[in-house]
Amino acid sequence: MSVAQRPRAAAGLVLFSLATGAHADDQTKAEAVTALPAVEVIGSTDRLPEIAGAATIIDSEELRQSRVFTVNEALRKAPGVNVRDEEGFALRPNIGLRGLNPTRSTKVLLLEDGLPLAYAPYGDNASYYHPPIERFDAIEVLKGSEQILFGPQTIGGVINYVTPTPPQDFEGGLTLSGGNRDYFNGRLRLGGKGMLMDYMRKQGDGSRDNESTEIDDFNFKGVYSFLGNQSLTLRASYYGEDSSVGYSGLTDAELRNFGYRYNPFDNDNFNVDRTGASLTHEYSFSDAVILTTNVYFTHFKRDWWRQSSTTTDGQCGAAFTNARLAGRRVDPDACNSTQGRQRSYYTYGVEPRLFARHALFGVESEFQAGVRAHFESQDRIQQNGRTPTARAGPIVENQEREVDAYSLFAQNRLLLGQFTVTPGFRVEYVDNLRLNNLTGGEGDDDIAEVIPGLGVTWNPRDSLTFFGGIHRGFAPPRVEDLIVTPAGVAAATFTEVDVEKSWNAELGVRTDLRPGAHVEAAVFRNDFENQIQVGSIAGGSTPLAQGETLYEGLELSGRFDSQQLWSTRDNWYLQLAYTWLPTADQETPVTEVANGRIVAGSREGNRLPYAPENLATTTFGYTHTTGFDIRLEAVHTSSQFADFANTEIAPVNGNGQVGRIKSATVFNLAASYPVRRYDATLFLTAKNLLDRDYIVDRTRGIRVGMPLLVQGGVEIAF
Repeated sequence: MSVAQRPRAAAGLVLFSLATGAHADDQTKAEAVTALPAVEVIGSTDRLPEIAGAATIIDSEELRQSRVFTVNEALRKAPGVNVRDEEGFALRPNIGLRGLNPTRSTKVLLLEDGLPLAYAPYGDNASYYHPPIERFDAIEVLKGSEQILFGPQTIGGVINYVTPTPPQDFEGGLTLSGGNRDYFNGRLRLGGKGMLMDYMRKQGDGSRDNESTEIDDFNFKGVYSFLGNQSLTLRASYYGEDSSVGYSGLTDAELRNFGYRYNPFDNDNFNVDRTGASLTHEYSFSDAVILTTNVYFTHFKRDWWRQSSTTTDGQCGAAFTNARLAGRRVDPDACNSTQGRQRSYYTYGVEPRLFARHALFGVESEFQAGVRAHFESQDRIQQNGRTPTARAGPIVENQEREVDAYSLFAQNRLLLGQFTVTPGFRVEYVDNLRLNNLTGGEGDDDIAEVIPGLGVTWNPRDSLTFFGGIHRGFAPPRVEDLIVTPAGVAAATFTEVDVEKSWNAELGVRTDLRPGAHVEAAVFRNDFENQIQVGSIAGGSTPLAQGETLYEGLELSGRFDSQQLWSTRDNWYLQLAYTWLPTADQETPVTEVANGRIVAGSREGNRLPYAPENLATTTFGYTHTTGFDIRLEAVHTSSQFADFANTEIAPVNGNGQVGRIKSATVFNLAASYPVRRYDATLFLTAKNLLDRDYIVDRTRGIRVGMPLLVQGGVEIAF
């Protein structure tokens, strides 16, 4: 299909899906349809006994009381989730599930209200954008076989961010907070008549010198019910970011000589504009049959102008690179050069989903099925400027990348008394196109894959659920990895890289031991027959590579409240999210896709990079009858390797990209006090309470964690 034909195909499918509802039986229903403001992956906690997989819901109360600063802080409350800081605001998130490399969140499916959050989930699933945590009302984390209802990534799990439900009665809120490192956060929320508007301004300094961020985030959501059995939910959003943030981390000598906050690049700029809109139509044929159709569109544009970014790009020459490696101060402005990485993405699609309760063949069942047509368009330009602050220059890259993706999925939950059996499948067809506008080179390729899954639950009593499942893991290669259009070459080069495939299995239990004591535990095994290790995100300057890998581990989470357990007047509580990953092995040496050579140092039995053996987030808190709440949180990440060779000790004058990253434990404190007379809440937080210096990443040189951040503020409801 040509580029020009793609919008027409999408429009046709939209009209077809809407017509399905428009021509349905219009008979009057006994009850009005319930508008669904969000497409949920899990739903309420009442549904947990039905879920045949590990599942976590971080609700609005937890997000508010813990006063999370970033999405990273929130996700650490879920077991199996490894999140890594980068610039301090979690705006380029690094999220991994069950041992998978978290860099740029390429191995996880991110959704917002059930719709794709990434700007190119098929063609370029690398996250250079993430909305602020304040936008969301809850977070759902789903692993296991039922994730095949979503896609394209089915290898690790699904993270779904849920936005607030618009109120019918007028209400609003104002939140103001500030702190050190020039931090400010202001948020205004207004709602009523089924509509909700939200605006937030956030700004402050990042984790290093010469890094700062300014964010504007605006959201609208409206729900309209009509004809007694239909509803429309409209969402619209705008996100703008202007950040002084670079690409490069520190060399080992720079860290040793100048400390953790050193950053010589003072002219780097990262600018983002993202607009998004979606429309959800729900048609209730009856109480048992509901058709939901989602139509969505996003435009993401980012310009990243940066000075010499890594010790290997040679932008400023050998003398500059050698000075950094030796730990001498450098002046990037003297190089008189910049790189402008300019990207523009258009993503749109339509997805009708049918839910039906039925009793075919005498077995009570819940059936879900749907199709999706998804389209992506990328424009990629690089200009090399000739002054330290240049924002234009000769074009050295000009490419277009197009993706058409079609999905079909179905799942039927068989309700067999205490047991449920949930078979399902997903089919993905992906058509990729890459154009080099500098040479006229063009290439295309397509992928087709069937993804089966099976889940089982056993509920011997209401408060006890055993679950298990197995499913096929699938992730498509990026367009740039699948098709190469080199400079000066008219024809495209096709890279022999297979899709990412695995078999994923888990067994677990969730139980309310008694009121006030909830525990969930799961063991998992993810066996990859082919795992793609994408260039720079796989560890330093490693080229595109692949190999067989194996992940095995245990997840444990729990919540204990004294008020329910022992009828105490005040509430003392304990929360735990723990992940043990004893196995994260290279089962075969990782080999370069281009030539089949073994990546330097890779061998069977080596541990995979960025897969710490232990992750733990423990929270101990106290809530007084007045509503005063105080909690102390400890976040522990054990040591991890930064490269496939499992280099233990970084070279004295190394580029910062290899060497074991030491374990780190960071403490956070949050306190809040409601002033009920004024419908207000006062709060105070301290992130990295002990102001610990620690390394979080060596992918592009050493990146460091955020220093102590103290914030105070007020939240007013009206």
